[in-house]
Amino acid sequence: MFDLAQPAAAVAPQTRHQRVHGRAMVRLGEGPRAGVKDLAQAGSAKAMLPRMHGRAPEVVFLNTAGGITGGDRLSYTLEIGAGATATGTTQTAERAYRASGGVGRIDTHLALGAGAVLDWLPQELILFEGAALDRRLTVDMAEDAELVLLETLVLGRAAMGETLTRLHLSDRRQVRRGGRLDMVEAIRLGADDLVRPGSAGLNGATTLATLTLMARDATDRLDRLRGALPTDGPVRAAASAWEGRLTARFMAAQAYPLRRALARAIPVLTNRPLPRVWQI
Repeated sequence: MFDLAQPAAAVAPQTRHQRVHGRAMVRLGEGPRAGVKDLAQAGSAKAMLPRMHGRAPEVVFLNTAGGITGGDRLSYTLEIGAGATATGTTQTAERAYRASGGVGRIDTHLALGAGAVLDWLPQELILFEGAALDRRLTVDMAEDAELVLLETLVLGRAAMGETLTRLHLSDRRQVRRGGRLDMVEAIRLGADDLVRPGSAGLNGATTLATLTLMARDATDRLDRLRGALPTDGPVRAAASAWEGRLTARFMAAQAYPLRRALARAIPVLTNRPLPRVWQI
């Protein structure tokens, strides 16, 4: 609970708001036909495993509260055993609403056993005016595992004509491969960044995405991915690769063209279809 009450003389009656707490964990077994070994969920965080009819398992996480605001806490965990292949995603875009007090938090942990393959492809995070959110993603993967990571941020609701002026976002991703720290990426955005010339260096972009592949043959896939990236039009994109890691970054002034660009690029990179819950 987070108490918004001011002194009794200023506010009567006292106002209190329920805060959202949720935790969902899925653990898949080993091998190409891996099934669910463990599933736990509590509060507003849920996990679903649709019937895939011959495709690799797909784990869909969702927040039944519909969004996150100050003081909310959500935690998601997905673990897959040795030799398993799976896709993880979210049922819809996550919404970070205006925070009247406190900071919301989303923690995600992924674990991949030896030879495992995971496509972590959550849908967008939409940041509303006044949102306050800390988000952390940590990955522990075997040396020979393969991981695809997607992160998409949407700054404001274009359909509402919203331009953000107040925002707190702290977003950190950390990957350990074979026990060593192999990637750390962090984004921090605040009100000062939003009013700087060039929109925090984004040159008018309000939708941003990073697509990362961690795999032994990541460098070998670079040319193929570059062939699927947009070269003109509303989306700007570029990719590079080194030492078992490939990263592509996307920027656009609107969310839908960027989503279309991701929908073309991801299957080229993974040789697997998009999650079924994605609406393109």
